[in-house]
Amino acid sequence: MPAHALKRPTLLALCACVLVAQSMVAAINLLIPQLASSALHPSHTQVLWTVDAYVITFAGLLIPAGALGDRYGRKGALLTGLAVFAAGAATSALAPGPALLIAGRGVSGAGAALITPATMSILVQLAGPERRAQAMASWTLAIGLGGLAGNLGGGLVGQFLSWRALFAAMVPLAAVLAAVVAVTIPRTARSAQGSPDPAGTLLLTAGLVAVLFGIIEGPGHGWTSPRILASFGAGALLVAAFTVHALRSRAPLFDLRVFGSRGLRATTLGLGTGFFGLFALFFVNSQYLQEVKGFEPAVTGVAIVPLIVGMALVPKFAARWSAHPRPVVGTGLALIGVGLLAASTADAHTPYALYACWLLVISAGTGLAMPALTLGVVVSLPPHQAGLGSGLGTSAREIGAALGVAVAGTTLAGHADFAGGMGPALRVVGVTVLVATAAVVTGYRGSGRSPRATAQGAPEPVREPVA
Repeated sequence: MPAHALKRPTLLALCACVLVAQSMVAAINLLIPQLASSALHPSHTQVLWTVDAYVITFAGLLIPAGALGDRYGRKGALLTGLAVFAAGAATSALAPGPALLIAGRGVSGAGAALITPATMSILVQLAGPERRAQAMASWTLAIGLGGLAGNLGGGLVGQFLSWRALFAAMVPLAAVLAAVVAVTIPRTARSAQGSPDPAGTLLLTAGLVAVLFGIIEGPGHGWTSPRILASFGAGALLVAAFTVHALRSRAPLFDLRVFGSRGLRATTLGLGTGFFGLFALFFVNSQYLQEVKGFEPAVTGVAIVPLIVGMALVPKFAARWSAHPRPVVGTGLALIGVGLLAASTADAHTPYALYACWLLVISAGTGLAMPALTLGVVVSLPPHQAGLGSGLGTSAREIGAALGVAVAGTTLAGHADFAGGMGPALRVVGVTVLVATAAVVTGYRGSGRSPRATAQGAPEPVREPVA
């Protein structure tokens, strides 16, 4: 074991950081009614960007943020991320108008992009091959708990406090976490091969932002409107330019040839598929419980608790089967798809207990698949690129989440009311998840060594980085 082996206080501190970063993805959704009627008088579009600014900057900066941490120090990246996260939260809490509120959300998202890959990269460096699967299960659980904490916190704030209280509370919380990180987390070896690649970072981030803009704004402007078509076109051109740049550069942001690995392609698609289904459910679930079932915001936050049960319990068992990712991932993603199809039958007369059972099915599938997928992305790259692996994995999650919301929202918009559109929306998403699951399982076939074997041995030759 290394001199600084992974200890419990270190693990808890890292998981707490990623939990807080993830919680702010979910919390804002439950505050939309209060925010829309606040003294800021935001337009519908401004409310939408208040929700999405965090996710866009989070997803767009994950890969370069992971590379920066690998190159210049993961602990420093984590501390910097907490400071940026707090600065953005303070800006949002004090915002006199919608523009500054949105800007603060974007700054917090940039902080989260530094926090998330740094936490995983430190775990990978400290855990060692024999404890890596268990550490990834804990990290995945922290993401799930972050969603739960965001829903509970957002619901409570929405019912009893001002929306500003949510952002204000993040400032002292980030300060406490920074103090804990400074004391409990050792510095890990830096990577001499990692490269921030400013040109590549700009091209990739701008391309992702353009694509995500099209996904998010598509339902409002129309998928064939000039603005949306131009956004997708710009995104495609920027990503193509990044590809050319990365293949020609001596020190690219990351070597695109890592995607020559079928296993890496399968795991990134699997992560995107899982979060595609989950965030479509989150988008529909809050509206269903409040508009159709008549739940208060705080009760809505509590009512999603069954979705965390499987995420909390199943990863402990899934870690034992990490040497067999194909059946574990396939079964987990299939449960998500089946659970979404079952939830699509819910209406105003559906007992909550029955609806909660369907949430449990989705939760069990998530808890089964996500640890194996998360570990699979990380160990598909050399150890010195652990931060990059985290960035790729989390980018797949956030892009999948944006797509899930867009598809569910577009389907809902085609119906006269929410109650009539909820079923078709969840059925479209559920079927899409099942089709993508088949592609993921096929991708694992012939992908070479299992994640555990790769973690315990040297990386496959095609995965070596270009220096």
